Amino acid sequence: MNTNTMYRLQKACESKGPLCIGLDTDPSYVPDSVRKNYSSDSEAVLAYNSAIIEAASDFAACYKVQIAYYEAMGLAGLDAFSKTLRMVRGKNIPVISDIKRGDIADTAKAYARAHFSGDFETDIITVNPYMGFDTLEPFIEAAVAAGEKTGETKGMFVLLRTSNPGMTDIEKQALAENNGECVLDRVGSQLLKIADRFADHGISPVGAVVGCTEESDARALRDKYKNLFFLIPGYGAQGGAARIAATLLDNAGGTVNSSRGILCAWKKDPGLAEKRDSGILTLDDIAQAAARAAEASKQDLLGAKNLIK
Repeated sequence: MNTNTMYRLQKACESKGPLCIGLDTDPSYVPDSVRKNYSSDSEAVLAYNSAIIEAASDFAACYKVQIAYYEAMGLAGLDAFSKTLRMVRGKNIPVISDIKRGDIADTAKAYARAHFSGDFETDIITVNPYMGFDTLEPFIEAAVAAGEKTGETKGMFVLLRTSNPGMTDIEKQALAENNGECVLDRVGSQLLKIADRFADHGISPVGAVVGCTEESDARALRDKYKNLFFLIPGYGAQGGAARIAATLLDNAGGTVNSSRGILCAWKKDPGLAEKRDSGILTLDDIAQAAARAAEASKQDLLGAKNLIK
């Protein structure tokens, strides 16, 4: 029986809470007391990721790995990216590769092959639809084909309303031919059509990226796309509030990403002040601070979610 990665993620969020830990690990996050133990930035980042995955997985429904931080370290960085994905998937925890690809025809097919199989195989990817909806089809076809081969359909989150201030430049621009609709509404309408194609399979393998930094339309978006599972960035370091995320977690639900707030928790952890000042922080100190931050974030999100019921 073919299963669905997005359904597995939804169930993980129901059982473990909605937190997604973002492994957007920049080498600058690694303090000198840890970095000196490794021969390269990529080795240090991989060890950093491994320690956090081991320490914090009880509090995370999934992990999101942003490829840009690894590409910036060259070939060794991409090796660390591949190994990070394998570490998470080896624990049977869903992993999202944040790649934001979006291209046409054979190019999109190549991107899909690169991330749904091989060295960079992942469970779910992020996709940018702004070159047109035809760019989504090769990814959808590849996601379904992977399911036919392995028994689990891959997933994808499509950018709908992102968490950055500049999203108003395009996503919120009005469409002249539609009554009050904007560009993101057109994208959302297409995502609903895609979801209808999978109506007989429960939750669609195609979800939406909806940031939690803008409160004004959170309720409207959640109600308009009741059956779409959301990837919700912007919580924590980007300023998104738990109460906004909680609104977006209603109906079909979603997973709320926190990256720097967990990766860099050691910088603000009061129990590590003396070690920070003395320059003797260990990798275990960092991992335990991340675990404490992850647990606190999980409880913060669940508390806010309970308040809106």
